[in-house]
Order: sequence, then C-alpha cells, then structure tokens
Amino acid sequence: MVAMLHLRLITPHEKTDDVVRLIEKTVGTTHLVVLPDCARDPAGDVVMCDVAREAGDDLLAGLRELGLDTSGSIAVESIDLSLSERAEKAEADAPGEGADAVLWEHLTDATHEESTLSVTYLAFITLATMIAACGVVLDNAILIVGAMAVGPEFGPLAGICTAIVRRRPRLAARSLIALLVGFAAAMAVTVGFSLFMDAVDLFSKDLLRADRPNTGFIYAPDWFSFVVAVLAGIAGTLSLTSAKSGALVGVAISVTTVPAAANAAVALSYGNMKQTWGSTEQLLLNLLGIILAGTATLAAQRWFWSGQRKNTP
Repeated sequence: MVAMLHLRLITPHEKTDDVVRLIEKTVGTTHLVVLPDCARDPAGDVVMCDVAREAGDDLLAGLRELGLDTSGSIAVESIDLSLSERAEKAEADAPGEGADAVLWEHLTDATHEESTLSVTYLAFITLATMIAACGVVLDNAILIVGAMAVGPEFGPLAGICTAIVRRRPRLAARSLIALLVGFAAAMAVTVGFSLFMDAVDLFSKDLLRADRPNTGFIYAPDWFSFVVAVLAGIAGTLSLTSAKSGALVGVAISVTTVPAAANAAVALSYGNMKQTWGSTEQLLLNLLGIILAGTATLAAQRWFWSGQRKNTP
C-alpha cells in the first residue's frame, strides 16, 4: 500500500507561485492541482497535491516558512487507497520508508490535543483508577489490564516527550498539568470510592493485606519495573510517530501507572503507608521511565531523519 498524504492549501494570490514551486521541487510529490480564485474564506487560490508520507514533514515545514499557516490554510489528511503509478513513483523517490516517517507538526498537534485537561480526560483516568482499585483489592489481573487500556495518561506523557525534543514549553506545561492534576484527582476520588466500598463490605483491609500473587508487584517496585517502563515508552512513542498504531495495545498492558495510583489510593484509605509509598514509587518510576525512553526515541528519530535529508540529492 502506498503511504501518501493529501494536502489542500488555500494560498493568497501573491504566494501561489512560491507554493507551487516548493511543491514541484519537493521529492515525493505528485497530483498537483491549482484552482485559481476558488477560495472565499480566506480569499485566494486552492492548491492540492499528494505527497509521500516520508516527504511530508519537509513540505509542511516549507509551507509554514512561507507563512501559509497564518495567511492561508494547510489541511492534511491520510490517503487510505491510491491507485496511481505516479503515486508509487513519488513514494519510491522519497527518502526512507513511509511507515518510519515522523510528521512533527502532526505529532505536536496530536499530543497537544491528547494532553488537554478536559472533563473527558479526568473522567477516563478516574474511571480507570477505580477499575484498577477493584483489581488490586480482588487480585484480579483482568481488571488491571482493563484499567491500563482505559487510562489516557500516555497522551500527556507523549506531550512532555514531544515538548522536550521540539522545545515547546507551553506544551510541556500543559502536559505536566494534565498528568499531575489528573492523577491527583483520580486518586482523591478513588480514596472516597474505597471508603464507600468498605462501608458496603465489598472492600476490606484484610483483602488489601492478603497475599496477592497477581498484583503484589504494583507496590513492590524494582529494576524490572523501570526496564518495562522504558520498553513501553519506546513502543508507545514509535506507535504514535509511525503509520502503525497496533503497538499501543502492547503499551496498554505493559505499564502500571494507573494500577499503582489505584493501589496507593486504596492503601491510603486504610492507612497502610507501606503500600502507599511503594505504589507511589512504582508510579513515579514508570512515569520517569516512559518520559526518558519516549524523549530518547523522538530524539533518535529526529537525528535519523535529519541524516536521511542530508543524504538526499
């Protein structure tokens, strides 16, 4: 399958020639269409083209240098199917592989959206933490996996990694606030949830203190916790930046951020400070491992693609 992007641009009349020249000299572009005086808001010309995914980042950067993002419009969408020999040739001419290409503008925009402290984000992380609370008390691994899949915390973590590599302090602050406030709110609600469950005899201190072979690792962090977090951070980052997103499933069941937060909240409700501190250490260790690994992965990808561009004639 040809990995192509479709660009629809609205350009002021005085910039159309520059935009067309930029597209024509970009390796990996095809299907160029220019529609004069078709745009009304903003007024101008409409320019459309297809570009190989691996060449998309350079083209988008060039269009922004021309100021098209402020004076006109840049819209990008993925093409699911393209039956065209020209498209195949354009992708073959572009450097690298489309599945490995990083669209930095898309990544920044996506992580910005995913790291927003919204009501929906708070609802998901709170529900995930409460599900995980049931899992740790019942020593039920299925509930733990379910909580990991529901938890939205990888969005802000990816936002922090992207902000560090791209030097976007506002994105970093936004992501950090979403991460910290999200976990704090989720843990506070889960403490109340645990007290309620204890009042109706569904949770008990004995269940928390009992041997839990399936979930005991959550409050007993070790070096394996950090190693798994690093591997999950790499996999999660690659799934965001590449054209393949299946790796997110692996990430969802590999890290223990939400379950650790849940165990800390339940243990706190019973005054079990040993498990509270152990779970908190597990949470912080996983967050640190994911951020370090994600940042290193993005930096390596940036370096790799920078080398690819230099070697392109």
